Amino acid sequence: MKLKNLALLPLLAVIVLVQLLCSWTDSVFYLTQLTMSAYYSLLIIGLCVLMGYAGQISLGHAGFFAIGGYLSAALTTRNLVPFQDQFCVRLLDAAGCLTAGQDIYGEALLVVTPWAACVIAVLTAAVVAFLLGIPVLKLKGHYLAMATLGFGIIIYRIVLASSYFGEADGISGVPGFTLLPGLSVSGDFSNRAANYYIAWGFLLLAMLLLRNLIDSRVGRGLRAIHGSSEAADAMGVDTARFKLHTFVLSAILAAIAGVLLTHYNGGIGPSEASIMKSVRYVAIVAVGGMANLWGALIMGVILNFLSLRGLFGSYDDAVFGLILILIMLFAPGGILNLRFGGLRLLPNLIAKRKREGN
Repeated sequence: MKLKNLALLPLLAVIVLVQLLCSWTDSVFYLTQLTMSAYYSLLIIGLCVLMGYAGQISLGHAGFFAIGGYLSAALTTRNLVPFQDQFCVRLLDAAGCLTAGQDIYGEALLVVTPWAACVIAVLTAAVVAFLLGIPVLKLKGHYLAMATLGFGIIIYRIVLASSYFGEADGISGVPGFTLLPGLSVSGDFSNRAANYYIAWGFLLLAMLLLRNLIDSRVGRGLRAIHGSSEAADAMGVDTARFKLHTFVLSAILAAIAGVLLTHYNGGIGPSEASIMKSVRYVAIVAVGGMANLWGALIMGVILNFLSLRGLFGSYDDAVFGLILILIMLFAPGGILNLRFGGLRLLPNLIAKRKREGN
């Protein structure tokens, strides 16, 4: 393990400590919101790399989350018995991607296995991101934001209007996702601790991947693009390819988060594809720092946890909108670079203390 990756060990220690404290204090119900926060943070750190390093803003990442969640939910719950003679269904059956059973009424049931549904959902999100990114990533600034916003609106309207995706009711009754024998993603209360570690395991793995990516040759290219796309082009960086691949990677992480959270909750609704969800993700990345994976991770967990605990009540979306406005006004570099009257408060206070100490 490289020395820079040792920084993940304290986080691992905190994860274990939190679980033990919840168990000792009979507060294991907190693990539910912490598990969900970890899955949302999986999307957020991917968005952080896209915005903070590739310099591409996206207001449509809730759409990729919804593609993953909705496709996995639909494939694992919609009965394929009426279509079992069609070529696609026979192909899935031949590949061992279908499972047969009975519904609650004793009728024959044929659905896609969670593993196959996950692969199909994530690949679909990757293909959509690739096809969308080719024309869209040629745009800059607010034009790019508006284009990704349009994509998010399209996905939201599709899931809201389609009977296949449950319309306004969404999809419920999604089965658990068995990752390994005896290890599954589900909302079973007796497996709260196991699901907590599964969620944080995926998040730690993603952090390890992204940190190594940022410190690689590709990461240096992304930082050059963020500094100046034209200068990076002049230095021989393939800016179009780097932007596109980063966009696809962030979409894949969003789709994986959508799949896992949907199986954990046992369902998904249209709110997960809403525009305010995308605004929330952008706000969290901005609060943590556009080019700060640790900041995005920490703020993603904290703000999502507080939101899931109902701290903001019916003003939840308004609070995240306000946070985004305040951060853009006073701390465009993140919460630690809070500005007032054009001055960075925290760094100036630290410098002042040092001078007084001398």
